[in-house]
Amino acid sequence: MGIVKISDQMHENLRVAGNALSRSINAQAEHWMRIGMLTEMHPDLDYREICQLLIQAELSGGLDIIGAATGQLVKSRAASAGKH
Repeated sequence: MGIVKISDQMHENLRVAGNALSRSINAQAEHWMRIGMLTEMHPDLDYREICQLLIQAELSGGLDIIGAATGQLVKSRAASAGKH
């Protein structure tokens, strides 16, 4: 773990959003970082698809940047969606 310096305004935004969504400030920051990372790697996906990707990653043992960057999780999500 490390320390990430953020602006006072971003800290306040995290506090407000975290309280509204029943998350700690750290959990809210991590959520936004994961959403942002996946959005940059997969600009073709919308927010709903990004959330589905995060759920699939969690079911597969957690989000790792290699799987996210290579699209492995996107492919496995699409494949599993076709099985239902």
